Amino acid sequence: MRVVWNDTLAYCQELYRQGEKKPKYTELSKRLTQIKKTTEKVWLTEVSSIPLQQSLRDLETAYSNFFASCKGERKGRKVKPPKFKKRKSKQSARFTDNGFTVNQHHVTLAKIGDLKIVWSRPLPSKPSSVTVIKDATDRYFLSFVVEIQLLSETLPNNGESVGIDLGIATFATLSTGEKINAPKPLKKRLKRLKKAQRNFSRKQKGSNRREKARKRVAKIHAKIKDTRTDFLHKLSPRVVRENQTIILEDLNTSGMVKNRKLSRAISDLGWRSFRDLLSAKSDKYGRDFLIISRWEPTSQRCSSCGNIGGKKALNVREWECLFCGTFHDRDVNAAINIKVAGGQSETSKNGRVGQHKTSVKEAASCEALTPLTRPP
Repeated sequence: MRVVWNDTLAYCQELYRQGEKKPKYTELSKRLTQIKKTTEKVWLTEVSSIPLQQSLRDLETAYSNFFASCKGERKGRKVKPPKFKKRKSKQSARFTDNGFTVNQHHVTLAKIGDLKIVWSRPLPSKPSSVTVIKDATDRYFLSFVVEIQLLSETLPNNGESVGIDLGIATFATLSTGEKINAPKPLKKRLKRLKKAQRNFSRKQKGSNRREKARKRVAKIHAKIKDTRTDFLHKLSPRVVRENQTIILEDLNTSGMVKNRKLSRAISDLGWRSFRDLLSAKSDKYGRDFLIISRWEPTSQRCSSCGNIGGKKALNVREWECLFCGTFHDRDVNAAINIKVAGGQSETSKNGRVGQHKTSVKEAASCEALTPLTRPP
């Protein structure tokens, strides 16, 4: 699939340099049929045509998204043009319903045969497609597309609401005063990762030892990702179950990671993934998920009297309000202000009940993805 993708992409780029338009999918499909007859690519006939055609469709989709983004017809960030796929990177092959069969212990793929699998969960219905995924550590996964009957999973309204302030030292501070620390898997494994990367860089290119060193680096990265994902997938449903309304601040994560002193720490936390998971699970369980404006002065405003005390350096973790004398924990105060800015009242010890005008919007839903199978 990688070979078909890269060969077709190179062909499209060459036509572009010659001033010609990108061929349509039907033309590329005919070209693939002719390529399979050549001596250099005759081995492609040993592979099922289904994933090869799906690779062409994926490339067509990538180009369509790129062109739509260039024309301003696609919302969100600008989409970059398709790139060549590396042999050592994550690879996948998708089979549609006429290219595979499923039974209790095996999945049979066209021109491949039976694959013994370990189910992570039972399939709710007959799958329409299956994607075989190989990651950089040579672990294999199967991802199925199935149709399910949507059942009402709405949780009863408990009337609770929470504001969440995301940070680096403390991953999440709730308006209730609770502080939640992240595992920070990259920080814990940074020395081991650097050592593995140095060892990899010293190996001769193309050697077996270099390949073994590459896998060691990839396994460390996989462990880091798995630890972070596990933490976020456990925390997000807990927050959703305990609260009817969840309010977050719209952090400019992409801008913050440009700070060389903070980029590694921010990337290690997974703020955006946490936000997407909260949004998806809120939609699933009938909760309200709100995002307040990033310009709301949550760290400057006193949550007791509502007065703004000015900007504060990042190293200031506690402060006293000059107007009412209330002593604040910086993160807890910000979380309370986030809750109030989201339209949820908060009564403090000084009796303040407030609601500030702000640009509150409903977050876009996102499907939370988890591996469907463990490696055989």
